[in-house]
Amino acid sequence: MAPRAGLDHQMVVQAAIELADTKGLHEVTLTLLANRLGVRTPTLYHYMADGLYGLRRQLALAGLRELAARLGRAAMGRAGDDAVIALAHAHLAFAREHPGLYTATSQAASPDDSQWYEAGREVVEIALSVLAAYQLPHDEAIHAIRILRCLIHGFIELQAAGGFRLPQDVDETFQRLLDMFLGDLHYRQAIGK
Repeated sequence: MAPRAGLDHQMVVQAAIELADTKGLHEVTLTLLANRLGVRTPTLYHYMADGLYGLRRQLALAGLRELAARLGRAAMGRAGDDAVIALAHAHLAFAREHPGLYTATSQAASPDDSQWYEAGREVVEIALSVLAAYQLPHDEAIHAIRILRCLIHGFIELQAAGGFRLPQDVDETFQRLLDMFLGDLHYRQAIGK
């Protein structure tokens, strides 16, 4: 089937991002996307030869690239605790603004997909640069990145599920969580581990 005049790959991906952010990533189907774009479902295979997998891959790439750009901007010109806090808040803001796209970034890349791997690696490289101020061995820095990601992701998921209904300020809770993480970083830096 021929592509619709005026429709291009980027428009398809952008419409999918909007659907994912409003409906949730797992609710996005080719049929729903086709309806949104005013085309028949088979038309989308011109833009996404791999169907739904290809669409989710494109969402993951778009999400990782946007996340990397935001993290890079947040950390630029900062160091130490200030950089870690800025990085964490940029990550949280991205997830709040783009919940479906954020979910797409959590998917594991196919082992043989170099584009997807590189997009994820860029996020890790930014985090490694931020953590360089703590002079941790590489393996310890990777553990720290994983821990920080778990803290942020858990917070995001609990907040999205309505898990913070008590009246205390959730942003203060997030800052206290970061303070605990930073305390561990300083401890590991002090013991050289």
